[in-house]
Amino acid sequence: MKGVLLVNLGSPQSPTAKDVKPYLEEFLMDERVIDVPKWFRSFLVKGIILKTRPKKSAKAYQKIWWDEGSPLIVLSERLQEKVAANTAVPIALAMRYGQPSIATGLEELHQKGVDEVLLVPLYPQHAMATTETILVLAEEIRAKQYPNITFTHLPAFYHHPDYIRVLSHSIQEYLQDKPLEHLLFSYHGVPERHIRKSDVTKSHCKIDGECCQTKSDAHAYCYRHQCYETTRQVAEYLELRPGSFSTSFQSRLAGDKWLRPYTDKTVEAFAKKGTKQMAVVTPAFISDCLETLEEIGMEAKEDFEEKGGDEMHVVPCINDRDDWVKVLSRWIDEWATAS
Repeated sequence: MKGVLLVNLGSPQSPTAKDVKPYLEEFLMDERVIDVPKWFRSFLVKGIILKTRPKKSAKAYQKIWWDEGSPLIVLSERLQEKVAANTAVPIALAMRYGQPSIATGLEELHQKGVDEVLLVPLYPQHAMATTETILVLAEEIRAKQYPNITFTHLPAFYHHPDYIRVLSHSIQEYLQDKPLEHLLFSYHGVPERHIRKSDVTKSHCKIDGECCQTKSDAHAYCYRHQCYETTRQVAEYLELRPGSFSTSFQSRLAGDKWLRPYTDKTVEAFAKKGTKQMAVVTPAFISDCLETLEEIGMEAKEDFEEKGGDEMHVVPCINDRDDWVKVLSRWIDEWATAS
């Protein structure tokens, strides 16, 4: 019997420092998130970051928390429910960090008699710290607890025509009545070394402005290429004129060289040079979360307007849009009916 496990990032149980701390510890101690030797990662996370970050992050979560709970969890649950209503295949939901866990999701499917699982990381682009860590942990759990279950996973869909259409329509619908000078595509940042580590050719990814446009097998796992390709295809679909859109990367940690240009610096620069109306879309995320609602929807918006801009419009993620539900349900049905 076939079943599907949708997997998103995760969230603290509540917007309190007490609950944020274990969530951050699980997240930041992941060797594919902070990819340094374990002793140094432990010193960095437990000895430094967790001393102050939980209180700061808790305040940020409090700004965006809904009555129903964490926006990311609530939106993921809504997506699960809608997809389940559109397909006969059992659909379970899990988070890479926090609850419901991947182990919980696999157990739910196992109890229903599922022995073939389609893992669906809810990330359009492939990255070490997102898709890869989900697949690795799921396989570890499967090998230990469910050796009779087989896995297939949905490949990165950053350039799939269905996804590009849904994303483009979401942008078009949200911005149709709004004045706009520039559209910024903001993706979650990663350290540059993650790009090089993911390079299956071991030589192509130089992050020099040309490698992402030069055809290579490396692109199947290159987060940077996939982000720029998402931007390019959406811009083509929406017939955006050159110069009216750009790409940037948000949410970096200090001490490393991360993908550039940085979103906060980009937003500030547009405001200072006289741009009055701009919009930001965040295509690295399927579900709205802290990074979209607070970092972009509050911090970046406030910064833009304080530095001289009139208004920043933040395009919602595709979340549980009906057209996205139909697309995802169709992909699942195609997998379920394939021989």
